[in-house]
Amino acid sequence: MNPVDCKISDAELEVMNILWREKQPVPFSSIRTELHNKMGWEKSTIATLLRRLQRKGAISFQEKEIHYYMPNISKEDYIRFRKKSFIDKLFEGSVKNFVASLCQSGELTEADIDELKTYFRMEEENK
Repeated sequence: MNPVDCKISDAELEVMNILWREKQPVPFSSIRTELHNKMGWEKSTIATLLRRLQRKGAISFQEKEIHYYMPNISKEDYIRFRKKSFIDKLFEGSVKNFVASLCQSGELTEADIDELKTYFRMEEENK
């Protein structure tokens, strides 16, 4: 399976965020310590999540004296895939409809709207 196409659960995403943040192979002990402190997860839970991510092709590991884990997919590529999938499923592939939904729901602040206007103007100038 192409790692970009894999579905990563919320729990697995906690692991991926550690690997993406570190930008280098991460030893199991570091992953375990962080997730135990943050989520209260035990060693077996974390090991299961790592095995699932390996089976999905999302991560790989190097075995030295201990296992070091690293992502096979960048955070940006994963976000791009999930964003497209989300918009395709819920908004019939229309980014415009997605943005309109955010505006109509009242979830955007005036500052958000001003920032988006600036962004859209810059995008228009770059075309």
